[in-house]
Formats: sequence, structure tokens, C-alpha cells
Amino acid sequence: MKVIKCKDYTEMSKKAAGLFAAQITMKPDCVLGLATGSTPIGTYKRLIELYQAGDLDFSRVKTVNLDEYVGLDGSSDQSYRYFMNENLFNHVNINKNDTHVPNGKAADLAAEGENYEALIRSLGGIDMQLLGIGNNGHIGFNEPNEFFDKTTHEVQLTESTITANARFFASMDEVPKTAISMGIGTIMQAKKIILVANGSSKAETIYNTVYGPITPQVPASALQLHPDVTIIVDEEAYAAIAEKCGK
Repeated sequence: MKVIKCKDYTEMSKKAAGLFAAQITMKPDCVLGLATGSTPIGTYKRLIELYQAGDLDFSRVKTVNLDEYVGLDGSSDQSYRYFMNENLFNHVNINKNDTHVPNGKAADLAAEGENYEALIRSLGGIDMQLLGIGNNGHIGFNEPNEFFDKTTHEVQLTESTITANARFFASMDEVPKTAISMGIGTIMQAKKIILVANGSSKAETIYNTVYGPITPQVPASALQLHPDVTIIVDEEAYAAIAEKCGK
């Protein structure tokens, strides 16, 4: 596990985008695992800039997203399909048919999870997976639990996650209480993983992810077992490592 400390959010985003740009350049038909939330927006913005400058070609890239809210379809401006269209897909030359997000409107969510796993396998697996991280250590929507969920599944969101996501909705009542998410096992099967985090609220979580015990109570701690993980943080998110490890 490699940890890269950056000066600020902008530098963090450029560093992460650079790794994804290199992946696309080295393997133009790569499969990218993508994340939503506020943290990856800067990474996507930088990738768009590289595309507009003629330095990147997304025409053969395929993508799979980590998760989606249950009950929202892609036309909802709070859905993660809408988020990806607005923050990346609409601005590059990717084929939308090659972009995949779990179906939050599926009548049978268990079957949708199985179908999503089959889709990822049919693509040959994920070459590079982008992750954000919640204050409680969740990756995707894998919340603290008694065990690590293996495959794509329905998740009951915790109160802390619902509260954190409420800023994107008109009221707390509108925030979905469940989601469908890749499991920890699915994420761990990606060949390379890039996790981005910024801000002081993530500092303790980043420390626990890197140096704490491997426990489903901190889902991201499972990443310690992956052979190729790069964590990119700003100075504030690095603060607990600096304080406790003297680095």
C-alpha cells in the first residue's frame, strides 16, 4: 500500500487523474471502476481537461460504477448515473453503452447484484478502481459491519452516511435509505486501486485504513490485503498519519 501526500485537493486530483490517464494510455480498452461523491469530481475534471487537450481517448474505455441509490433511475438528478454523465461521460468521447451503473430500480435487487457481478466478469475484470472513503471508513456503500460483504448487494445505509449525503437533497426525508453496491470482495478483485481523500474529517479514517487492524468495522481496512493500492490524500487527510507515525 502506497500513500501519497499532496499539498491540497487540486494536487490530489491531478495526481489521481494522472494515474488513470496512464492506465488509459497503456491499455486503451481498459475497464475502469468509478466512484461518485464530491471527492472524485476534481479527478474527473482533470481527465476532461486532458481529453479536451487531445491527450486522452476514451473511445474504447469501459466503465463500471461502484453503486447506485435504490429507487432512483438514471433520469433523477440525484442518481449516480446522472452524476457520472454530468461530471465525466457527457464531456469525453466514451460510448455510453460501455458505461455501467447498478440498476437502483431493479425489481429484484439480489438478481441485479448477480447480474452486475457477471457483467464485470464478462468485461475481464476491473483494471483500475477509483475509491472515495466515508468518514466511517465505508468504500462503495459497504458500511461498517460484522463481516465483509463479498459481492454486489443491497445495503442499508447508516445514519451517518444518510446525514453526510443529505447536502445533495432538498430535505433529509428525500435521501434514499438503501443502495446497491459492489461488495468488498468485488472491489478487491480490481487489479489496481486508487483511493482519494481530502479534508481533516478523513484524517483518522485514513490512519485506520492504513495502520489500523483489518476489520469490517472499518471496511476500507481490507485494502491492506490488496497487492496494488495507492492512497492519495491532501495534507489535512494525512494529518493523523503525520502525528501518530511521525511521517
